[in-house]
Amino acid sequence: AAAASPAARQALEEQYSPSRWSPRLARDTIIGAHIAATAAGTQRARASAQTALHVPYGAGDRERLDIYFPPDPSGAFPVLVYIHGGYWQCLSKEESGFAAPPLVSRGVMVVAVGYDIAPKGRCCPAQAAAAHAARRPPNCALCPGHMDTMVLQVRRSIAFLVQRYPGIRGVYLCGHSAGAQLAAMVLSTDWTEHGVVPDIKGAVLVSGVYDLEPILHTYVNDVLNMSREVAQRNSPMRCIVPAAPTAAACEVLVAVAQHDSPEFRRQSQEYGQALRAAGWSVSMLDLAGVDHFDIVEKLSEESYVLTQVGEELPSSL
Repeated sequence: AAAASPAARQALEEQYSPSRWSPRLARDTIIGAHIAATAAGTQRARASAQTALHVPYGAGDRERLDIYFPPDPSGAFPVLVYIHGGYWQCLSKEESGFAAPPLVSRGVMVVAVGYDIAPKGRCCPAQAAAAHAARRPPNCALCPGHMDTMVLQVRRSIAFLVQRYPGIRGVYLCGHSAGAQLAAMVLSTDWTEHGVVPDIKGAVLVSGVYDLEPILHTYVNDVLNMSREVAQRNSPMRCIVPAAPTAAACEVLVAVAQHDSPEFRRQSQEYGQALRAAGWSVSMLDLAGVDHFDIVEKLSEESYVLTQVGEELPSSL
């Protein structure tokens, strides 16, 4: 792709810098506050629930899950899989358990997914391209942190879960920001390659990026090092599959914050509309009074509307 002009790059960087759009905190403090809030919430969740931490679903450094069990883990239960954001280059499952307590108390198993973030993937664009041309996944041991690998890891984590816990009665995805892109890519998975077909009943996609091309010429890609081809094949907007009969039963909620940037809001609107046009069951939620960060931080609160949505999805079975 041709390089963007300095003015165009500056405009894009403004749009894709969520910390610039919050009226709540200054841009130089809001990300630190977000990390502190989600890490503290995760510690509270770990202290209050029965857990299995750092469960490996693969051999990669970050291919680990934190599992928060419902009070009676011996029976059948739904599972909510949380996929963290961080622009594919920061955060981890260590800050991803904060939403567990309200859900666990209602009989939902909550799983926080770890995956190998950038910049490790800078070393192997050629290998990833060759793997894509051969229609096989790249070797995760050789290129952790590449966008192709992150998508594959999240898909593999879902397959591992449903094989490991046969009591699961419905998988619900929840992803924030970059994690919403990863969760959305799960919806387009060809599960025959994984030897299992998860019963995905719902997805809550929060303040996500569903077309990666606009970020190619921003600071975000300085670390990701994506080519245009990599961005295109990992853009949920370009990977929407027509809703199969099973997918029609999957409820997708696309949520965006009042104080997300216009570009984030546009992406959510367009992705939701495209999913709906392909036959998916889609609800759109524009949340007033929140920004890109507290829209998901508040999932630790029982009274928060997104928490209630997460609790209602499994009870609709």
